[in-house]
Amino acid sequence: MTDVEPRKSTRWLWVSGGLLAVCLGVLAWWQFGSSNAFEVRVETADFAPVTRVLAVNGKVEARASVQVRSAVSATVSDLLVAEGDLVAKGDVLAQLDASQQEAIVQQARSALEQGRIKQAQAAATYGRDRDLGGIISRSQLDDAKLALEGAAQEVARLQALLDQATIQLARYTVIAPMAGTVMSRTVDPGQLVDPSTALFTLADLSDLIVEADVDETYASHIAYGQSATLQLVGRSDTLAGSVVFVSPRVNSATGGLAIKIGFDRPIAAPVGLTVTANIVVDQQDALTVPRSALLAGTVFLLSGGKAVQTSVTVIEWPAARLIVTDGLNAGDQVIIDSTGLSDGLAVTVAVP
Repeated sequence: MTDVEPRKSTRWLWVSGGLLAVCLGVLAWWQFGSSNAFEVRVETADFAPVTRVLAVNGKVEARASVQVRSAVSATVSDLLVAEGDLVAKGDVLAQLDASQQEAIVQQARSALEQGRIKQAQAAATYGRDRDLGGIISRSQLDDAKLALEGAAQEVARLQALLDQATIQLARYTVIAPMAGTVMSRTVDPGQLVDPSTALFTLADLSDLIVEADVDETYASHIAYGQSATLQLVGRSDTLAGSVVFVSPRVNSATGGLAIKIGFDRPIAAPVGLTVTANIVVDQQDALTVPRSALLAGTVFLLSGGKAVQTSVTVIEWPAARLIVTDGLNAGDQVIIDSTGLSDGLAVTVAVP
């Protein structure tokens, strides 16, 4: 009997020690877990003025520019302007060899003179026969009248041929269709050109714009008259402008929508210079959240010490903060970074 009693005491000691260890472990886990909850940072949702801006890159271009081509096939005999020259509307830019056409004009002029002589002779014959009265037959007078009318028609035909030849001759002189600067000259004297050859490019540099493409994702947000802030590469200042043209179609090959932005005030800049344009597409009072707060169309709100996952609707936009149109109320505590969060996770607000 003396051996049994110590064994029972030892067993109870082991059981008591085990229970004490479990209790201590639970207490330590509770203390450690409660003091090391997932730390988050939050912000209070509230309505505030929001401006949506779309940034695009474009190039400086002249609002009005034209490629000057030859209206005929001929050899360039003389060039009167060079790149960079200022020209007025109607100035002669180049002269093509028109010797053959000049001969055609001379022939047409000579034929017209002969026609007019014959018309004068027919008029004299008809006048003389008419004055003779009854001395000549009626048929002879009618023939003289018909001859006069035929001579008049022939003169009209020959005049038209001369006019046509003269118009064609004028095409051998290349003139400026608008006032502007000669941006390029692609021909030299002695070169054979035809209507497919662009001889010069003229541009009005007093009225510059920015041409750019907007990705089709945002094409429906761009409209005529929207204000823009423009910055030319190499300059630190910004310039005011507005959208002056929006293409009615998206380029199927590039997926871009062509737009043009005008400057509020005339500027001097080289054509082709890169410009960064920030276009204001919307201004309103709205609730916003950081992009980092979003997780698959949801945000996490802080409620009762837990992260509560909530569905929201946002306007997708290339910006750090997004406008929430549904699912969020003013005063909600939004966890600003959704990384590592799950619905119902115990969280604590990090001390700034």
